[in-house]
Amino acid sequence: MSEAQLRARHQERIEELCAAAIRALSGERDLHFRGRRLHRGRRALPLYAPHLNPSLDADDFGSFRGMADGFGLRLANSDANLHVRLCPADPVERMVFELLEQFRCEALVPAGMAGVHRNLRHRFEAWSLAFHDAGGIDSARGLLLYSVAQMARSRVTGDAVPEAIEDRLEATRAGISPLIGSALAGLKRERANQAAYAPHALAIAQTIGAMLRSAEDESAANDDTLDEDAWAAFALLLDSGEEIDDGVATAVSGRSLVLDSTDDGYRVFTNAYDREVTAATLVRVEMLKENRERLDTRIAGLGVNVAHLARDLKALLAVPARDGWDGGQEEGHIDGRRLAQLIASPTERRLFRIEREEPRADCLVTILIDCSGSMKEHIESVAVLVDVLARALEQAGVASEVLGFTTNAWNGGRAQRDWVRAGRPAHPGRLNEACHMVFKDAATNWRRARLGVAALLKADLFREGIDGEALAWAMRRADARDEQRKLLLVLSDGSPMDSATNLANDAHYLDHHLKDEVARFESRGAEIYGVGVGLDLSPYYSRSHVLDLSGSVSSALFRELITMIGRGAWR
Repeated sequence: MSEAQLRARHQERIEELCAAAIRALSGERDLHFRGRRLHRGRRALPLYAPHLNPSLDADDFGSFRGMADGFGLRLANSDANLHVRLCPADPVERMVFELLEQFRCEALVPAGMAGVHRNLRHRFEAWSLAFHDAGGIDSARGLLLYSVAQMARSRVTGDAVPEAIEDRLEATRAGISPLIGSALAGLKRERANQAAYAPHALAIAQTIGAMLRSAEDESAANDDTLDEDAWAAFALLLDSGEEIDDGVATAVSGRSLVLDSTDDGYRVFTNAYDREVTAATLVRVEMLKENRERLDTRIAGLGVNVAHLARDLKALLAVPARDGWDGGQEEGHIDGRRLAQLIASPTERRLFRIEREEPRADCLVTILIDCSGSMKEHIESVAVLVDVLARALEQAGVASEVLGFTTNAWNGGRAQRDWVRAGRPAHPGRLNEACHMVFKDAATNWRRARLGVAALLKADLFREGIDGEALAWAMRRADARDEQRKLLLVLSDGSPMDSATNLANDAHYLDHHLKDEVARFESRGAEIYGVGVGLDLSPYYSRSHVLDLSGSVSSALFRELITMIGRGAWR
């Protein structure tokens, strides 16, 4: 068994143990993990709080036990219907209110369960230190919300703030204590009564929400996005506080008996007919121009604010980087060039300089599009989505690639005929001609690549899909680039499908390979996101989201993608 398979099995085992602990603590029987998300039946539950999302790579088993106990206490001690009625409408206020309700539930550990209390404290401290060390409190908004979280949990549960971060919070805590001190006392006093607790939580949420909106307005007036960089991922972690309807279909997946029974792993019968091609070369120039005009007309009618989208992406993907010095300051590092002024004017105080930082996105986003036949009905919406996203990423300073995958033929083509001539040997592996298409490469800007993106609208490019190999191809291209952070977004509306391959091997040969490839790259730290077009891709991707493209592409769809990336970044 490969390392990736062992890791996937380890993840499944931990999730099974955590689900059992949650069921025992909450008393609810129909709870389980799917796609690394807790579900009640077929309905995904909210994350409730960022510390309830440990990572197998970064956290120990105690953190997973703490997460399970946190979920169990929330389900046992919080009336979901009452919580929804009391929850504020403003997204920032709702986020704070949600967090405070989680702290209330974590304070209600049953008597005699000292281990549960210890797990909860361990998990929150581990998250607190990780967020601190990752630079999450280097921004004003991040520091404010982080300070509120530490103050509120300490007051409600009685656990002390970790010593390692206490000094960093001192100034912020002193500044906001007069504003929320009375409400914090109310939280502790009413923690056993959800209805009586809520007004105090709401008062804190409204105060913090007003402070953040004021800071955001000031930041917008100064055209300064640095304050948003470190906080964006944490803020996007939280869901709406309501259960998510998971009524969409889920991709059907299984294990391949052929792959399980062989030591050779996944095979390719022949790659003699495979090709990697620039998509624009597959379409006549006149048709490319017509498609581009159709795409531009559709995008113009949507009214999507690309500049605003670019700002959100930059806040999420950029990190502060050194960008020179600002002199003439009254504090900071002594500027040797100004010491002569001290002799000429002893009262002069502007003798210092401070280091200037600017947000820079050292990042590559690869968009890999499933160009199988079933995607034809969605492709115009997909093209609009991809085109706007590529333009916004460029404005945000983020490199992007737009790739696609299909086959050169239906039903195996020349590869399948070669197999027949060879006597139909058993376990031939992939039996079709893979076609990997480049609509936009990372070195080409959007303006020069806009005709290439329009090639997506050529319907006869869409045949069958061999997802696992395409994913590995996209990752190899990304690995050849110098960007520090790399994200892969896979847009697909179904499971891998090539009829010739499945008939000659078994029905799950290709989707088994896809799962193995995703697990292999994720074990190396790759950020891979499965974006299902009307389909839940969580059987394949640990980070996944379902997009509804049955209507028009709107700003809300882009917000969903940003939320997905923000949530996945803190796994």
